[in-house]
Amino acid sequence: MNETRKLAAFCAGLTLDRLPGEVVQKAKACILDYIANVYGSLELDAVSRVVSYVRALGGPETATALGCGFKTGIHQAAFLNGVTAEAIEAQDGLRFGGNHSGTAVIPAALAVAEESGLGGKEVIEAVVAGYEAANRISAAIHPSHTLSGFLPTGTCGTFGAACAAARLMGLDEEGMLNALGNAGYVVPLSMGEQLMGGFTVKIIQGGQAASCGLTASGLARAGITGAPYVLEGSELNGGFTQITIDGEPALDRITDRLGEHYTLMDVYFKPYTACRHTHGAAQAVLALVRENHFDPEEVETLDVHTYGIALLAVGKPIHENASFVTAQFSIPYVVSATLLDRELGPRQLTEARVADPVLLAFSEKVKVHCDDELNQVYPEKTSSRVEITFKGGRKLIKQVDIPKGDPRDPMTLDDLKEKVRHFAGEREKQRLETVINRIADLENVRDISELTEIV
Repeated sequence: MNETRKLAAFCAGLTLDRLPGEVVQKAKACILDYIANVYGSLELDAVSRVVSYVRALGGPETATALGCGFKTGIHQAAFLNGVTAEAIEAQDGLRFGGNHSGTAVIPAALAVAEESGLGGKEVIEAVVAGYEAANRISAAIHPSHTLSGFLPTGTCGTFGAACAAARLMGLDEEGMLNALGNAGYVVPLSMGEQLMGGFTVKIIQGGQAASCGLTASGLARAGITGAPYVLEGSELNGGFTQITIDGEPALDRITDRLGEHYTLMDVYFKPYTACRHTHGAAQAVLALVRENHFDPEEVETLDVHTYGIALLAVGKPIHENASFVTAQFSIPYVVSATLLDRELGPRQLTEARVADPVLLAFSEKVKVHCDDELNQVYPEKTSSRVEITFKGGRKLIKQVDIPKGDPRDPMTLDDLKEKVRHFAGEREKQRLETVINRIADLENVRDISELTEIV
């Protein structure tokens, strides 16, 4: 017991000089990847509508709406910068928790740091603490939390954002404890139904968590108290892990090797703009089109064999008038777009591309199957096998067991830099290089606005 208190004590006491060098580097890599996703998401029409909505709210100009050309209040900035981190669906994640902590933690940290005039060192500390909180809490209730209808990025991300913000607000252990307690009270419902239905409100989950986390920590700073046992709960059975899953939580995951193993090191990065469960199929198709020359019109059928969760989550077909959210969570759309365009990035999620009749017609050739052998090795491996059958009977087959970006086949720092450049589109090249270089030297940036104002 006392998991909430132990987590609060650890996060409140975390300092840069005690962090392993590899953890510091991974935190900076997460921030670099985050910026790439902000750039990519700004290409989407739905995001433009959110930007217009937030801009119209006005407010004090204390924090930057990244890449948008204006400043606003910290709550609005954190919300918007969480939306842009999430919408492109290329955000980092934790396989063991089913969550995407960065879309909540990083925008909350940047907003508070910019308003307070803090530097890169403090941001790194806040980001590491925030990831530890969100990741460990999500791991304690995975996968039952998701199967119960919640999206852990919105729910668990709120705790991570509150933790990061509390660090930057200078709260002590007791203040951190209240920030976590308050977070459990203001945490959003974050319904998985919205994602599965393809509704575009799904894209706000990171921003909502970031903003709610700021509320929780701000209230703690003002002296508002929250349950110091908010995670594990009491005999009343009202703790966060008690009411959001069907079954018993693995509470030991919250404190297991706390301070020895950093869950940040387990975080994966995404090279593609789609749900992680589609990546094995996308990578296999991309390899086949690069290794072989053929006309897409020659394709008779395209079969994707994968594991059960992938079939359930992303096996559904795409249809006319579908949203880009549906496209991101549809293997038939993902492999069709990848085969026809020879890439899977921001361009494949525009409203025009998702509605393209040629692409939609090709997607009807794609069938998704649950493979017993691949299902047996899940979750150790997230394998997908693609079989392309051509008119005349010729076949091409490719299987990917560990998609690129997993810590076992990581995206390198150069990969992430290239992702920034690619997702940034036509933005000024020299400015992009300055952004990349400042993140690489983040611990020596004295005021975080030196970064946020040039994104």
